[in-house]
Amino acid sequence: MSPFSKGIETAEVTLRWDPSPADAPSHDLDLIAATYQGEAPYGAPVYLVHFDSRAPDGTITLTRESETGQGFGSDEALKLELDRLADHLTRVVVGVVVQQRHGRRTFGEISGPAVKITEGYSTLATEDLTGVADATAATVAEFTRDASGAWRFRKVLRGFDTDPEQFTTVMGDGLS
Repeated sequence: MSPFSKGIETAEVTLRWDPSPADAPSHDLDLIAATYQGEAPYGAPVYLVHFDSRAPDGTITLTRESETGQGFGSDEALKLELDRLADHLTRVVVGVVVQQRHGRRTFGEISGPAVKITEGYSTLATEDLTGVADATAATVAEFTRDASGAWRFRKVLRGFDTDPEQFTTVMGDGLS
C-alpha cells in the first residue's frame, strides 16, 4: 500500500427487493450499521444507525427508507463517511433485517433481495442473500480501520434467526 493511500473514505450500501404479490401483506427489509470502538471491537456497538436513528455526528446516514420494496432502483441506501468517523471508532458492521410485522419471514421468502456495496463508481461487492435464505437477519459487510488509519472492506455473509432488536446485539459477533 502506498503511504499516500487513505483506504476507503466513503462507501455506500444499497438494498433492494421486489414488492409482495398483490394478495399478500407487504414485506419490509432494513439496513443497519453498528459502530465499534478500538478498545472493544467485538463488544457492544457504540451506536447504531437504522430507519429510526442516525449517527450522532452525521457520518453514517440512511438516505432512503422503503417499507414495501416498490419503486425503481434501490429501496434503501446507507452512506458511510468512514474518513470522518471519530478516531476511537475502528470497526463498522452493516446488516440487513427482515421486519417481522406480519409473521415470521426469511430472506428466502422475499423476492429479489439484493445488496450492493460501492466506493464511488467502484463496486466492492454484491449479494443476493440466497446464502442465508433461512435467516431473518444477516451481516453483509465489515469495515475496519488498520494501524495506519486507513479503512478496509471485507465482504461477509452471516445469517441469523432473530428479531431486528436482538440482531443489533449480535450482528458483529464472530466476524474476526
